[in-house]
Amino acid sequence: MKHAHIIGWGHYFPPRELSNDEISKVVDTSDEWIQARTGIASRHIVETETTTQMAFEAAARAIAIADISPSEVDLVIVATSTPENMFPSTASQVQALLGADSAGAFDLSAACSGFVYGLDMATQAIKTGAVRTAVVIGAEKMSRVLDWDDRGTCILFGDGAGAVVLQGSNIPGGVMASMLRSDGSGGNVLSLPAVYENPVPFLNGSGPKKGENRNVIDMEGRQVFRFATRVIPQIVNEVIEQAGIAIEDVALIVPHQANTRIIESAAKKLGINPNRFFLNVNHAGNTSAASIPIALCEAVQAGRLKPNDIVIFVGFGGGLTWAASVIRWDAGPNYQDNPGIARMRYGLNRYRMRYRQLHRSVMARIGGSPTPNARLKDADKKK
Repeated sequence: MKHAHIIGWGHYFPPRELSNDEISKVVDTSDEWIQARTGIASRHIVETETTTQMAFEAAARAIAIADISPSEVDLVIVATSTPENMFPSTASQVQALLGADSAGAFDLSAACSGFVYGLDMATQAIKTGAVRTAVVIGAEKMSRVLDWDDRGTCILFGDGAGAVVLQGSNIPGGVMASMLRSDGSGGNVLSLPAVYENPVPFLNGSGPKKGENRNVIDMEGRQVFRFATRVIPQIVNEVIEQAGIAIEDVALIVPHQANTRIIESAAKKLGINPNRFFLNVNHAGNTSAASIPIALCEAVQAGRLKPNDIVIFVGFGGGLTWAASVIRWDAGPNYQDNPGIARMRYGLNRYRMRYRQLHRSVMARIGGSPTPNARLKDADKKK
């Protein structure tokens, strides 16, 4: 059986940074109020970027650090709640931009737990031998699904993307254990409706009225807090038992970045120092499925992980879902954050995509229908 090792990692923030003071100009709040309750001082917000573009930037950097060719990638998984399209998937668009022509690709929806879910899906595929190399991405454009009049949610979320490259090896290590959990009865506690901008009316003429449905996040903050502080210590204890280790063996825990108070409570219940959790929520906010891989990259950059360290990823969010993975960190400490990597290495792929699209369009026009209807042609002749 193969072992799935993390050999590359990368993240991307949109350049625009939104401070608490700026938010206080559009909603009744203040920097002091936000920081005291969440630990968030600022977050990054997209201006022109799409979820696909951010996912691609993160994946390209992860592949560069892994020092592999995109042609070696067998699978691309994108965890997101904010895709531009239901289909084509964000993962398929990223696969094309990367030039990973041999890779399968799909999106995964598990809200803030999505990255850990995707990591486990890729790990299982590697362990069975179905794939050798996979790219797992968390990417979110949360700013497009916020109600900027709702102080309880608009202060929390930010945009960004993070990615890792997993590769199979006979050497023990890498992803040691994972657990995925869900409780659908709590779906109303944290939700994002799938509402279309131009809904098609029902056959009887009825349908949603303008302004009746809004595609924005709805959250019961107190219930989410109680849920998170309960499941984090619970699943951390369960997954380390599955991995056959003790909490003392864990060098670092990289949690979903939701709220510093949640992490402080979880650390207390686990009986460990809160410093063993890596937090970047202060400047990143809650980036949902992107939060864990982004925080991982910053933890490596800060020198918080070294070879042979054991790290835990733990996510929790809408669904309700929660998940955790134990990883033996095999990679080196170096982190290269070069924004030009993606543009230099993959710029030609954009033109190749456009060429293929144009080629399909031209061939469809000059080739005619591949399955002509003979009956219709006969009917036309009789007329």
